[in-house]
Amino acid sequence: MNYQVILDEQLLKNFIAWLPECNAQEQYYISLLARSKYLSGDAVIKSDKQQLKRFTSRKDMLFDKIRQLECAVGSYRQNGNPIPQEALALYISVNPRDLWKATYSSLVNFAKKIQAGHNTINPQQEAMNEIQVSCSNKYHIDVDVDVKDPQILEQIKTFINPSCLTVLETRGGYHVLVKVADIDPSYKKSWYNNIMNLAGIDQSGDNLIPVPGCTQGGFTPRFI
Repeated sequence: MNYQVILDEQLLKNFIAWLPECNAQEQYYISLLARSKYLSGDAVIKSDKQQLKRFTSRKDMLFDKIRQLECAVGSYRQNGNPIPQEALALYISVNPRDLWKATYSSLVNFAKKIQAGHNTINPQQEAMNEIQVSCSNKYHIDVDVDVKDPQILEQIKTFINPSCLTVLETRGGYHVLVKVADIDPSYKKSWYNNIMNLAGIDQSGDNLIPVPGCTQGGFTPRFI
């Protein structure tokens, strides 16, 4: 029996097709987490965001790389204890990462660690940290809505042209993805502050979002 990460293949394939194309130095950053808040009953994991696996991928390899996460149940562990299926949640950077920028920042970071005598660092982990924060082209700004109230979506649409919005329904709310290039000029100076002042808005920016078609604590995120 294997872990199930992909819950709806077609939703995932549609999402991958929707993602912006990458140039030669760009890839997407993906992270598989175990989240304690999705557990019920006697199942327990100590951290709400236990990182199980992270990697980067081009669009053309993304589906296959996600499928490779579906290893035998019990392969993901915390302190020797198997991670339950219902704790799994897959996230992605909706904007691609710049690997060249991450290479440069990694070199700077490694030089500082060497100078400080930190000889027990994990270079792979350090490099992945730099990749995660090295945003390339910022095609979308993500607005994280932490309550599942459709009225908030209607309020958001009054502060910006709806044609630039893509809404992702998640387990506990929504991620509203604002396509920067499509924002109407009449809203450019006001939309951000107006939306961030709404009740129920958690954060915004270059966030990780749950992957449509893949598990988020047993829920299947999808565009609506």
